[in-house]
Amino acid sequence: MYVLYEDSGNFKAEKIFSQSDASLQVESESGKRSKIKTTAVLFQFEQPAPAALLAQAHALAATFEIDFLWECTPQEEFEATQFAEEYFGHPPDAIEKAALIFALSSAPAYFHRRGKGCYRPAPPEILAAALAAIEKKQKQLNQQQEWIDQMIGGVLPAPIAEAANTLLTRPDKNSQQWKAFDAAVTQLNTSPERLLLKLGAWPHALALHQHRFLSAHFPKGCGFAPVELPEIGANLPLAEVEAYSVDDSSTTEIDDALSVEHIDDTTVRVGIHIAAPGLAVQRGNDLDKLARARMSTVYFPGQKIPMLPDELIEAFSLNAGQTRPVLSLYVNARLDTGEIVSTETRLERIQVRENLRHDVLDDLITEEALNDPQAELPYAHWLRPLWQLAQRLSAQRDLVRGKPENNNRIDYSFSLQGSPHDPDTPVQLIARRRNAPLDRLVAEYMILTNNLWGGLLADHGVPAIYRSQQMGRVRMSTQALPHEAIGVAQYAWCTSPLRRYVDLVNQWQILAAAEHGVSARLVAPFKPKDADLFAIIGAFDAQYAVWNEFQNAMERYWCLRWLQQQGLRNVQASVLRDDLVRLSCAPLVIRVATLPELERGQIVNLEIMGFDELALELDCRYLDTVAA
Repeated sequence: MYVLYEDSGNFKAEKIFSQSDASLQVESESGKRSKIKTTAVLFQFEQPAPAALLAQAHALAATFEIDFLWECTPQEEFEATQFAEEYFGHPPDAIEKAALIFALSSAPAYFHRRGKGCYRPAPPEILAAALAAIEKKQKQLNQQQEWIDQMIGGVLPAPIAEAANTLLTRPDKNSQQWKAFDAAVTQLNTSPERLLLKLGAWPHALALHQHRFLSAHFPKGCGFAPVELPEIGANLPLAEVEAYSVDDSSTTEIDDALSVEHIDDTTVRVGIHIAAPGLAVQRGNDLDKLARARMSTVYFPGQKIPMLPDELIEAFSLNAGQTRPVLSLYVNARLDTGEIVSTETRLERIQVRENLRHDVLDDLITEEALNDPQAELPYAHWLRPLWQLAQRLSAQRDLVRGKPENNNRIDYSFSLQGSPHDPDTPVQLIARRRNAPLDRLVAEYMILTNNLWGGLLADHGVPAIYRSQQMGRVRMSTQALPHEAIGVAQYAWCTSPLRRYVDLVNQWQILAAAEHGVSARLVAPFKPKDADLFAIIGAFDAQYAVWNEFQNAMERYWCLRWLQQQGLRNVQASVLRDDLVRLSCAPLVIRVATLPELERGQIVNLEIMGFDELALELDCRYLDTVAA
């Protein structure tokens, strides 16, 4: 004896092994036994064998005209096995009963299920609506298949092109375009980016990289609405200092400047002057909302997306010859020992004498010239005392660190000689050692400022955002903890308020501490244990990581373009670990699958095999090692 039953929407026919009132034990053709409930059984039969029944019943069901079947069925609920006798005009055999059940179940628009083996024909108006929906669905499927065939054939359908801007970042997965595109990606065994690039949705990989980033993070564009700023800080005292800033020529957000004055033969008064946009951007105002939404200026070769509107940057950037409000840290220190005698924080105005540029002065300002009082040196009266004190301060930090700071690595900047949106734009890699004197000098005073202002806030009990490093782990928090790599007791980012939101927040707190002293903790914008300060840390860390990831990606892209423009086919690299190497001629770290096991620092010769500007990978083959 055999049984036809339903299991999870599928019809099965198997041999009955044993039977009780509530259940049956059945055996499949392969010999596997299973238990089913009596309520799942449609009917029992003696012949034909289960496999033959299923095959013959499905074949017979395919011959039924569903429209005619719907017209024949009673308008009320009916049982399929009972209706079978009326439909066939004779007592149906097992094949005919099964065929009718299969046909009814295959047409849910015509027949609504009403329990085991029971159905009810759809009312005419509901059937008409269902058939219209089925027809529409089929047309959509046909349209999708047409688009899929076109994409597989290398043609970009117009509707897919129109949706291309959203397919990578904000796809509507219910749309026909997405379903067709996703199916084409699957059938071609490729990635969405590669398919769109192959089909010409973007002219080149550069456009796709930029689109993917901007559409995800700046869907409304990178610009700001016009901003009107009132005159700010006009009543602040004007400091009579000779101040200079030092930046790259491409820098337009000039946050800091330095001044120095001799008090006596061994003591100088150094002024570190930081732009004060915190006077205009205040917690919770419209400018703050703009800055907090971006958290930082985004830098990448040939371009940047500023954190603040141009009008505000122009009003507070320390441009030469312009009087600007600043938050100044004055440090009285001994040149012979580096001892800091006293400090003072003051809100004032200054006029920067000149904006000096690294790329113009680096070759002229050498350690030899700085250390030799008789050597020719531009801005010698300003540079030499600053350099002398910076060396003392650096030596003090080295004592805390337990070792000298390693600044011998070469940094590269990218100069694009044309449009940053054109991959054929000539690109120059400009190398500069991190231990260049001007770099070290400016860095030392920024470290000093971030350390001393961090200490000022901690001493006054004013909460701030600190950057610490302990046991090799760098983290941001509201605790004034040591930064072991730098060698300072605490470190709070304070010196780039035009470019980083954390510095702007800390500036608000410093302004309160400078004005109100020990009572500042009661009036500062952020009070102790303010939960919003922790939210800012989390948001900044996440946003800053995204910005850095994109900057690194764009630098890798332009490195690949530079290598191609130079026509290089053989390059040298330094082994970092395992199969990871750093090119000697460009700031590019790559993996070399054929690299043998070598010691760190070993120089190797590589042959360039190919460039992947979408994956941002350089394919290289190991040739040999360079003799020591």
